[in-house]
Amino acid sequence: MMTTDTLTKTYDIHAGTTLAEFKSIFQGKLITPVEGDYEQARMGWNLSFQQHPAIIVIAQNSEQIVDALRYASAKGMGVSVRSTGHGGILPADNGMLIVTSAMNEVQIDPDGRTARVGAGARWGEVLEAAQTHGLAPLLGSSPTVGVVGYSLGGGLGWLARRYGLAADSVQAIEMVSAHGQTLVASAKENRDLFWAMRGGGGSFGVVTALEVKLVPVRNVFGGNLIYPVELAGEVFKSYRIWTMNLPEEWTTSVRLTNFPPIEVVPEFLRGRSVVMVSGCFCGDVDQGEAYMADWFEWGAHIQNDFRIMPFSEVASISQDPQDPVPGSHSGSWLKELSDEAIDSIIRFGTPQNGPCPLTITEVRHVGGAMARVSNDENAFGQREFPLLMDIVAMIPNPEMHEEVREHIRRFKAALGPQLPKGAYMNFLGGEEARRNSYQAFGEEKYARLAAIKNRYDPKNLFRFGYDISPSGVEGVTS
Repeated sequence: MMTTDTLTKTYDIHAGTTLAEFKSIFQGKLITPVEGDYEQARMGWNLSFQQHPAIIVIAQNSEQIVDALRYASAKGMGVSVRSTGHGGILPADNGMLIVTSAMNEVQIDPDGRTARVGAGARWGEVLEAAQTHGLAPLLGSSPTVGVVGYSLGGGLGWLARRYGLAADSVQAIEMVSAHGQTLVASAKENRDLFWAMRGGGGSFGVVTALEVKLVPVRNVFGGNLIYPVELAGEVFKSYRIWTMNLPEEWTTSVRLTNFPPIEVVPEFLRGRSVVMVSGCFCGDVDQGEAYMADWFEWGAHIQNDFRIMPFSEVASISQDPQDPVPGSHSGSWLKELSDEAIDSIIRFGTPQNGPCPLTITEVRHVGGAMARVSNDENAFGQREFPLLMDIVAMIPNPEMHEEVREHIRRFKAALGPQLPKGAYMNFLGGEEARRNSYQAFGEEKYARLAAIKNRYDPKNLFRFGYDISPSGVEGVTS
């Protein structure tokens, strides 16, 4: 299914090749700032992430990516890669942006329980194809998120405690290296790259396809219980006790949500702050309700939409926005949900002293299968912590950017000792992701990643992602 090859150069590209010359011989689509579709092409799903690349390449295949990288390398240009644009670390200003969204083919092998997924595919496309065979990928909360970026950063979804991380489900990676070589990274070939890219992100090459493992899940028991925000303290403390004895078939979270007063929000939630208990049970669905008995008997909720559902409807649990929005993302591992941590989460996650940014603060119960994977298996680290906090803020106008960032900084400072060193990189963006790159991997893994970076991308062509320097020294900003 996966092949390794070095593509034949059909024409010469060198330092003296002008952009006009390259555009005349390039077989794909190139967009520059003077063209009418540039503004749309440079934007991703997160409308707050602004970048102004010198060249945008709309890639249709590996051959076009090889040629694009040859030109960027000859010109000393940095290269960034985008599928859907949900995430973003450093803007590719004056560099090259390779857009892979057109490479969205999905092939399912039901007997081998695997999927071959093109670089531009979104999880919804994989989910739909896999569910026809009673199988499921380890997708996240939203079907609009791209498979590649999510998987390379870790990938913690509603099946994580039972089946692990998306990064752990990757069986092989088709890619183009900074040297313009197409290759496959797997447990059998280019094993150093295979180790690095599962958790270490896309700073080592351009992924053109992934082969991922699928799991046998057709129906689940899942949904949300919504409570008035005045009960947040009781809900968080009850959740802390409840998760102590949950089987791994349950992946759950508790979250604070501040809904804006807009028409797309259901009327009973419009302009309100609430606390929600969410979960997905992938065991025998008839047993799922029994684990919720105490919650149901309490009866203080204002809505209960837990039900048996086909896994194809799992996005209804998180109810993430389906259309592009401007926002900011942050998060951290949590050592425990102590009373002090709960107090800080509620204080900064709800409007207690004046208006609160339009935030969602979620604490996910992790561990289980993802924690049993050896720390040496791949670059993803810090599997030992039981909880993961996620803070998402909507930013309706550019003027609010710094206000939201300052709110998140004060929020995390208040949690203080409850936050261990390190980070879950999929929840970080911008300079925060750069600052935490070293801490997220730790000294030993970071040094190993830097050595692999030096081997495959010594000129740091892919410089707009995690802060992994080929030297292992200069790039550290922790």
